[in-house]
Amino acid sequence: MVDLKGQYQKIKDVVDASISQVLETTAYINGPQVHEFQKNLETYLNVKHVIPCANGTDALQIAMMGLDLKPGDEVITADFTFAATVEVIALLQLTPVLVDVDPNTFNIDVEAIKKAITPKTKAIVPVHLFGQCANMEAIMDIAKAHNLYVIEDNAQAIGATYTYSDGKKAKVGTIGHVASTSFFPSKNLGCYGDGGAIFTNDDALAHKLRGIVNHGMYERYHHDVVGVNSRLDSIQAAVLNSKLKHLDSYNAARINAANAYDQAFKGHEHIVTPFREGSVDNHVFHQYTLKVKDVNRDALVKHLNENGIPCGVYYPIPLHLQKAYKDSRYKEEDFTVTNQLVKEVISLPMHTELNMEQIEYITSTVINFINKNS
Repeated sequence: MVDLKGQYQKIKDVVDASISQVLETTAYINGPQVHEFQKNLETYLNVKHVIPCANGTDALQIAMMGLDLKPGDEVITADFTFAATVEVIALLQLTPVLVDVDPNTFNIDVEAIKKAITPKTKAIVPVHLFGQCANMEAIMDIAKAHNLYVIEDNAQAIGATYTYSDGKKAKVGTIGHVASTSFFPSKNLGCYGDGGAIFTNDDALAHKLRGIVNHGMYERYHHDVVGVNSRLDSIQAAVLNSKLKHLDSYNAARINAANAYDQAFKGHEHIVTPFREGSVDNHVFHQYTLKVKDVNRDALVKHLNENGIPCGVYYPIPLHLQKAYKDSRYKEEDFTVTNQLVKEVISLPMHTELNMEQIEYITSTVINFINKNS
């Protein structure tokens, strides 16, 4: 699904030198590489504050901790996403409120958000799923009308650009009150282990978050807030700093691969290619996810694997049906889109090193199977 080795080979000398520098200085925690990466990412995103941390799940949890949400407060998020988004809500004893998604973008449905708001609602967590921006303008309008926080889960869309109705642009992760991201190796900007970060333009919130990630300390052994131990180590920061300058070209390569996939599948009655909303930079294709209609999706997965083609089903079980998050409040009729998507979606290989020969083999294998079995 991801060719990390091929990507590494192209920047090997720079990455190796940056890691060697950390080993030579032995500043493994909060070394100069961490601070340099923080500053460079702030510049890239045009955001006032980047707070690096240990992983993307921590980033989301720390963002919520910084907002002083209380047990029982309701947080609205999408049913069709990875469990980490709802996991941290539950861990903080907040009340997750899952809602359906848009059938085209797979992102949280704006009308479903409106219907889910109650006097207990305190925050909305839009997930920029598979690399495509959620409808942030509408979400921010809803939040403003109801005095809610917006926490962007940007684990899959770093580098994507949201375009407002008036033409103004902003990088995702800089629009809400606070945002989180993951630097898991397979991400568009990935390190060689775990890593994450939080973004905000709020000075006071940023100060609090910097304490939370480091045991609640601003001065050694002075614990001013309840914190956690979640720091991005210097080796991972060195890797990320080496790769950040390539992020736009990495995303462009993904978009080009998506274009080639789209062209190969164009007009096929049983294949729905990824919908793209707005401008070309609105979707950076962390995943390339098809919907297959009137096709045995699981048999297609098996066929691809048998032909040496990795693929993924993100996500086979909706969050509202997961054992850990089942709740009598949820009604199946409120999740018609998600319940259909989990039967139809399949993600094909998507990474910076894909070439036309690989794409032609993948697409022809998919099409031949569907033509024979539909």
